[in-house]
Amino acid sequence: MDNLPADSRGSANAFFCVSLNPAIDTRLRFDEFVPGRVNRASSVQREPGGKAAHVAMALKALSAAPTWIGFAGGATGDELLRGLRSQEIDILPVPVAQSTRVNLEILDARGEVTEILEPGGAITECEWSEFQRVCANALHREFQKKTTHKKIVLISGSLPLGVPGEAYAQLVGLAHSADCLAFVDSSGLALSKVLAAGPDFVKINREEAELATQVTIHDAFSAAQAARKLVDLGAGSAAVSLGERGLVGVRKSDPLAVYAWTTPLAAISTVGCGDAALAGFALAAANELSFEQSLAFATACGAANCLAALPCRIVRDDISRIERDVHVERLE
Repeated sequence: MDNLPADSRGSANAFFCVSLNPAIDTRLRFDEFVPGRVNRASSVQREPGGKAAHVAMALKALSAAPTWIGFAGGATGDELLRGLRSQEIDILPVPVAQSTRVNLEILDARGEVTEILEPGGAITECEWSEFQRVCANALHREFQKKTTHKKIVLISGSLPLGVPGEAYAQLVGLAHSADCLAFVDSSGLALSKVLAAGPDFVKINREEAELATQVTIHDAFSAAQAARKLVDLGAGSAAVSLGERGLVGVRKSDPLAVYAWTTPLAAISTVGCGDAALAGFALAAANELSFEQSLAFATACGAANCLAALPCRIVRDDISRIERDVHVERLE
């Protein structure tokens, strides 16, 4: 990103990626996958997963220094933490009794992708209380530092059983009390509850936006209506992803929407594209790029994820090349 200062990879900004329902992502490749038949995979890859882990990995690929905060349990939880450490991502794990879930991503030679997501084990009241304590302590330690420029808490993913629907709203409150910005990517009850807490930025996909706003989205203009409704419901700013057709964003103080898009790419997989986009927006916003520039960079990061060997292992050269072709338009 040519607009970022050269020292943006340093400790000037702090990013906390909060994960209440992390996973191990297992990617299975098939020459041909036929439902209802015996299928033999040609390769298997296991990586840290869940939306917040993807955001942290994308930020790391962008030379930022994120901290991942999340639940981890059992052998799969240990595997998750080893995977994050291997990428030199700082971690603050909260141990739980239930094993960390495993998600499946099935790819075949035709380019079709099928995802199978486990719900995640139940979290106890004590485990949720400990999670809040760990988050609060981490954020307030950062608050006391004098060298930090911008502090952003990125809260993303689904809620596991046992965690209250107000969980993300509570985490937004913790972020704001520590002078951190709060960015959210979620859906359903968690999203409806968190909007009233006033997150600084919300990024969701078209289907999630339609459910949250009751606006049918068929183009950039209707996406702008949905994003505006998210702002009316409490978000400081919001963006709706249209998949390969880009991002539409609005800000509370701006009567016009912003539409950023680029030429669709032949994707290896689209898993993690939204998470890469959120990471790109956060990095750009932390470095005080304009809303338009931040959405453009987020669009380039999401598109670059289509070319990545694994979710959110985005490559800076891909991002730079794609960013040059991103179009930005203001919508009435």
